[in-house]
Amino acid sequence: MAEKRDFYEVLGVPKDAGEDDIKKAFRTLAFKYHPDRNPEKDAEDRFKEINEAYEVLSDPQKRAAYDHFGSGGAGGFGQGFQGFDVGGFGDIFEAFFGGAATATRQGPQRGGDLLHQMSITLEEAAFGVEKEIIVSRSEHCSVCQGTGAKPGTQPIRCTNCNGTGQVRRVQQSIFGRFTNVTPCPRCRGEGKIIAEPCQQCHGTGRERRQRNLAVKVPAGVDNGSRIKLSGEGEAGARGGPPGDMYIDLSVKQHQLFTREEDDLVFELRTNIVQAALGAEVEVPTLDGPTKLKIPAGSQTGAVFRLRNRGIPHLRSGGRGDELVHLRVVTPESLSKRQRELFEELAQTMAPEKKGG
Repeated sequence: MAEKRDFYEVLGVPKDAGEDDIKKAFRTLAFKYHPDRNPEKDAEDRFKEINEAYEVLSDPQKRAAYDHFGSGGAGGFGQGFQGFDVGGFGDIFEAFFGGAATATRQGPQRGGDLLHQMSITLEEAAFGVEKEIIVSRSEHCSVCQGTGAKPGTQPIRCTNCNGTGQVRRVQQSIFGRFTNVTPCPRCRGEGKIIAEPCQQCHGTGRERRQRNLAVKVPAGVDNGSRIKLSGEGEAGARGGPPGDMYIDLSVKQHQLFTREEDDLVFELRTNIVQAALGAEVEVPTLDGPTKLKIPAGSQTGAVFRLRNRGIPHLRSGGRGDELVHLRVVTPESLSKRQRELFEELAQTMAPEKKGG
């Protein structure tokens, strides 16, 4: 049989440690090595070793005997521990804190939040829009006004918990006697019983309804922007406030423009004559078509900036720009006359010199 480790070493405390230090060390280690939380193979053995050490060192008489005789003296220590039940982690938590993790009587509870997805166009994202959505949510019952009781009646006090919403039981643990407080099973922590439920909501105090909500989308939003409608979520419970409604926006892809932050990018395709000689062309913007001058000799990749023709800034004044990217297109087929003209042009142009 393997020799037992020193109990003080097991808990990681000095031999002159006080009761509070021993208890604190035990709580920390028990949480760490409880098999419900620790998947390691030796966690259960380690947990039992920790509890065995605590069982001895937390008892003044056993500790005094242990300090005198060691683990083999005074009839042997830990023998009563062999049948110790590890139990669930909730059990050991209650042993630590005497039910402190359980809820007391439930008070007002805020309603749940709702999420709605909305798709908008690039123009709507740029300039803002007001849209109407249909949502399904829980609201206070229109018949009983949220009490859950049949009109003309009222909920009565729960006799099981005397209206407190909680019951107490005394239990013995490794720390001594503790009072464990839990929600009353009869009234579920409400403190009241509905003797005659409302027929409309069946005693829940809430009903499902559809509502039309107006959503104002501000100018300048982008894909992934979120709008909050305060108080438009699910109804609260026990007099609690309603939750909120969140609108997540997605912006549809545009046929002409791509967006880079608050700037818009437009690709302008032009022929080689316009690029060589220069031209004035019409380009689209979100505000309508506008004129753009292409300088003679422009090359593919040239960028022309149309100021204040982009997306309005969401949280400040002004707008982004529109960036016109030039792309010179070489014709794929030529008429007989066009080919003759290009051949004449080619005879007048010297070949480009190679660099170097």
